Amino acid sequence: MNNNNGRNNEQDDYRSLLLLDEISRNKDLTQRDLSKNLGIALGLINSYIKNLASKGYITVAAIPRKRYRYYLTPKGFREKTRLTYEHLRNFTNLYRVARRDFRTLFRQIEDSDIKRIAFCGKDEVTEIAYLSLQEVTLELVGVADDVEKGKRFFDYDIIALEDLAPLEPELVVITSFQRGDELKRALMDTGIEAGRICDISSGGWLRKLEK
Repeated sequence: MNNNNGRNNEQDDYRSLLLLDEISRNKDLTQRDLSKNLGIALGLINSYIKNLASKGYITVAAIPRKRYRYYLTPKGFREKTRLTYEHLRNFTNLYRVARRDFRTLFRQIEDSDIKRIAFCGKDEVTEIAYLSLQEVTLELVGVADDVEKGKRFFDYDIIALEDLAPLEPELVVITSFQRGDELKRALMDTGIEAGRICDISSGGWLRKLEK
């Protein structure tokens, strides 16, 4: 299977699950609310809503002031259950592979005499990376993610990508399963050299998870 197609399908399923979950808990959400809550671009939210409606997973009802209300159908609840199961199964496999890979990576970094690293990207993988980091003597100087900035990650305030360089990390480790390529480009746009960026997921985890 094509690696990029597999990754895109998995990302689509995950976003669909997030949307179905949000709608199941609160039908009085605008697309702008969904975009803000989930960190997904407004245009993509509109596309996913149309796709979910076309498949019969949600219904859309117009309310006054040109607003809409979204409801999960019985078919949508079944799809949400299926996607939840798939996500949990994939996360179990992801945890196993990512835990091993981060443990190996951090030991190699430690052996290369690098002391200060930063994380870029906040999702499930970031927590696995942080857990693995506790086994070595590396110093985590910051955690950056433009979508999650201002939130807390353990003892760290998540900062914008542009605020990462002043912390002078010797190496930036991308800690997002889904957004590696995007985050690497964004880091380089802030002036961080490609040689100081490590994307452990590049071309690796998806193939390992499929085996």
